[in-house]
Amino acid sequence: MEEELKCPVCGSLFKDPILLPCSHNVCLACARNITVQTPEGETPVQSRASGSSDYDYLDMDKMSLYSETDSGYGSYTPCQLKSPNGVRVFPPAIAHRHCSLTCPLCHRSVSLDERGLRGFPRNRLLEAIVARYQQNRAASASSSSSSTAVKCQLCDRNPVDAAVMCEQCDVFYCTACQQRCHPSRGPLAKHRLVPPPSQAARGAASGGGQQPPATARKPATCVDHEAENFSMYCCSCKAPVCMKCLEEGKHAKHDVKPLAVMWKQHKCQISQALNGVSDKAKDAKEFLVQLKNMLQQIQENGVEFEACLVAQCDSLIEALTRQKAKLLTKVTKEKEYKLKVVRDQITHCTMKLRQTTGMMEYCLEVLKENDPSGFLQISDALIKRVTSSQDQWVKGALEPKVGPEFDLTLNTDSLLQTILQLDFCQGKDVQENPLLNQMQAAGSGEAEMETERPGVDSGPSVPAAPLLQLEKCCTRNNSVTLAWRVIAPHINPIEGYILELDDGNGGQYREVYVGKETVCTVDGLHFNSSYNARVKAYNAVGVGPYSKTVVLKTSDGSITTDCCFLPTVAWFTFDPTSAHRDIVLTNENQTVSCNSYDDRVVLGTAAFSKGVHYWEVSIDRYDNHPDPAFGVARINTMKDMMLGKDDKAWAMYVDNNRSWFMHNNSHTNRAEGGITKGSTVGVLLDLTKHTLTFFINKEQHGPTAFENLEGVFMPAVSLNRNVQVTLLTGLEVPKNIKQ
Repeated sequence: MEEELKCPVCGSLFKDPILLPCSHNVCLACARNITVQTPEGETPVQSRASGSSDYDYLDMDKMSLYSETDSGYGSYTPCQLKSPNGVRVFPPAIAHRHCSLTCPLCHRSVSLDERGLRGFPRNRLLEAIVARYQQNRAASASSSSSSTAVKCQLCDRNPVDAAVMCEQCDVFYCTACQQRCHPSRGPLAKHRLVPPPSQAARGAASGGGQQPPATARKPATCVDHEAENFSMYCCSCKAPVCMKCLEEGKHAKHDVKPLAVMWKQHKCQISQALNGVSDKAKDAKEFLVQLKNMLQQIQENGVEFEACLVAQCDSLIEALTRQKAKLLTKVTKEKEYKLKVVRDQITHCTMKLRQTTGMMEYCLEVLKENDPSGFLQISDALIKRVTSSQDQWVKGALEPKVGPEFDLTLNTDSLLQTILQLDFCQGKDVQENPLLNQMQAAGSGEAEMETERPGVDSGPSVPAAPLLQLEKCCTRNNSVTLAWRVIAPHINPIEGYILELDDGNGGQYREVYVGKETVCTVDGLHFNSSYNARVKAYNAVGVGPYSKTVVLKTSDGSITTDCCFLPTVAWFTFDPTSAHRDIVLTNENQTVSCNSYDDRVVLGTAAFSKGVHYWEVSIDRYDNHPDPAFGVARINTMKDMMLGKDDKAWAMYVDNNRSWFMHNNSHTNRAEGGITKGSTVGVLLDLTKHTLTFFINKEQHGPTAFENLEGVFMPAVSLNRNVQVTLLTGLEVPKNIKQ
């Protein structure tokens, strides 16, 4: 409630408050400070300070008497003083016959008559409430001061007793902290420093014991007739009046009622309004309790969900570890088998070689003999032995029985892609999801029998299998478009269709579309992959059988014709959905520029995982020698820094003289030669060799930039406001690539 009892000008509790015609209050002294003079030649429409019915907010707004745009005179004139609440405070105005006052809250102006500020009624009710509030606060401070003293709120350690309190900041200071943090100068000069409640209570107790009881307030008197008390209430002017005002005829045609009657009536209205507000406050308290309980529930559920997620991931890791052990066992067995075969072959070959070598040495010694008869005596047998030994080295005897390579291939691409795509899925209401009614029809022979006998009315049934329209099914780049239709009208209307595709490697099917349309385009597939697609319909009864499966193959990325390697080109543009907010795309998303001096990243709409792909970027504008970067990136690369700064992008950044390759903020292979306006930068992504190569003006720039590239890549560019480029796709691959 304290904020309701503070003056909007000085920020302190109201002192001698006066009531403005707009129902706001200000201190009498503050009202003097914000009174301004009106030029003598200007005669504004008077809004009497007595609060009569002539005061009309709408008329004042329409006239704009003191607006800065219409009359040239602001409600507040330039001044060097400000109140603690930020409201301008003006020096006391010199008495003048043309003066006005503007409410500091609603900024509505009112002209003062010859009585000046005396024409505004004093708000005695507010004055009494402020007095009671001060008494209650002093009493509570007195009771609390007996147990503990108010401490300084700014002392770092061992706070001492507070010496003063700032009414505007609502902070207690000791003497040292007040001089250091709240000096009485500058913007804090107008803040009011008072003793803390404990000292004020002790001062009051030492000064006179108990506080004197509050004196009865004098009845409010009429502003125009100070000797007359208010006795009546004018409903038209919404103000209390005295009998003399009625006798003078000021309210002759107004609805005037006794003051006591209107007092009770308005009290009753306020009480009824407070009941509604009280109910809302009660609801708000209950809502806060609910939110606080929800905080605890979120914390507990978060911990539980994290533990469940960790357990699920650990189970996957454990399963992968077990499978790893099995695969390693297979590799070990294969290795041991190969080693045994090679060792046996070494032993056998060594033994035969030793025998052959011994026989050769013996034959050489025999050839040294000079006795013909003795030589001929053993030569026939020796010739047979040599011939027999030669026949032992048959074809294949000197070839290894096994090779050093392991004939084991482990394809982890699909599994890795599945792991990278692992994400949470939103649960669906069982009653609202017709797909969960598959138990009624999927895999049931009865459902198929019902579709095969349309002439027999067997009651409600699931829809028949849709028919894929092969003439309308097609592929473009890494997108496929499928179309289907219903074979025959069904008794129960079809509510929608479910389109499913496998992973491109013959894996499990997954839903890619659920809806009422009969044509669907699926983007973001792998290049050079064959996808199996099927569709089924559902209605209120359940889900019908699948259609026949159709196989659609995305662009190869490369084809072979007459032993020549030719590219199958891909057409794509820049992607506005994944671009940084400073990126500006024009020319059907083929031209890109930037609004920032910092480098920003934009990706292409195509994603490559197989094949050979080449595209170029033409330099439309090149000012102040910036360093644009060109290359490829993952979809989750950082968009607010130069391409290649993180580990999810591979790029070449180039200026007007030289270039560098960059990945994970590592700069390599500086090459001479840069770009200017009109230059073209080419990017060759060869996923058959897993390499990335760059070109400038159709010539290869430097060696192969990056090797061993695996996964899914998207074309990417980073630039700032000094560069504008245009994307060129569907180009042939350059020849004579240097390694």
